[in-house]
Amino acid sequence: MTDTEPQNLFAQQASNRRRSRWLIVTFVLFFAWLGLGGDWIAWQLTKDLPPRQYHHQLPILGMLMFGIAFGLIAYIKKTGAEKVLWSTGARHLNAPKSDPERMLVNVVEEMAIAAGITMPKLWLVDDPDPNAFATGTDPAKSHIAVTTGLLEMCSRDELQAVIGHEMGHVKNLDMQLMTMIAGLVGAVALIADGLGRGLRHGFVGGRRSGGWRSGGGRGGSGKSNLGPLVAVVIVVWLISWILAPIVTRMLAVGISRRREYLADAMSAQFTRNPLALASALEKIEHSAAPTKSIKGGVAHLCIADPLGRKLSAREGFVADMLATHPPMAIRVARLKAMGYQAQKAAGNFQPT
Repeated sequence: MTDTEPQNLFAQQASNRRRSRWLIVTFVLFFAWLGLGGDWIAWQLTKDLPPRQYHHQLPILGMLMFGIAFGLIAYIKKTGAEKVLWSTGARHLNAPKSDPERMLVNVVEEMAIAAGITMPKLWLVDDPDPNAFATGTDPAKSHIAVTTGLLEMCSRDELQAVIGHEMGHVKNLDMQLMTMIAGLVGAVALIADGLGRGLRHGFVGGRRSGGWRSGGGRGGSGKSNLGPLVAVVIVVWLISWILAPIVTRMLAVGISRRREYLADAMSAQFTRNPLALASALEKIEHSAAPTKSIKGGVAHLCIADPLGRKLSAREGFVADMLATHPPMAIRVARLKAMGYQAQKAAGNFQPT
């Protein structure tokens, strides 16, 4: 945790609320630029055409993109958690059948009491790789999902520590912010992909019909009279669409990486056993393969990078910009330090 990071739960909750609001404002403004920028380009390209040809005057694209932005935000708030769970193939654990499943239910009940939050709904992801995540847009209606691999790998204390970590995300409102980001990442990627297909088809169609004359003039001479400003705006507008999925993913990375340390500390607070989480994280880190059921769009929600990327094991500016999680070795070292300090304070520390 950096010196500028909020040092207590209430400051963290307030920070997450502010970030959620700014995220929504930025998203709406970005869509406004895409819409109104497209309107301005269309106006420039059609304003000098002959009177009987189409002249773009109404900001149709701007109004459309505003509507899409607000509609997506409302849709994500309502169904964001559902879509995240659907994307991982999670199944609702409403009737535990095996001993590990019953242990999970008991552990979550205990940690909900320790954290002072409403009991989350439980989900299982059928994947042998150990991982877990929390999602939801309302702390009173949160969801915690774990992989079957995590249940098979963890002892009760380790599972309790992992659940405590996810409870930390729920309690400090990380879950709310990160679910919104997951929804926006998926929405922007989908829209950008659709635009890319449209532009490719349009370009091919334009070549078949002999090409489109931009600004052909009133005499139909076909000579372009567009100034350099219009060309620059067109390039910037197209680049904005191309980079939109990358920018939203980087936003998710930059927000999520710094919050794992706080969730680790909250798990240690809830369980009074930081060494259990350190042990669980070491097992997760040394698991054989990436989590196949969890894709990149929701990777930032997990307790460990589900894609197994080496960048998550590094520090520095590049890793902070591109990795979803802080280095596992540092997280484990911090937790072990907490455990050793607690043992020393209790008089139980035995140096090796």
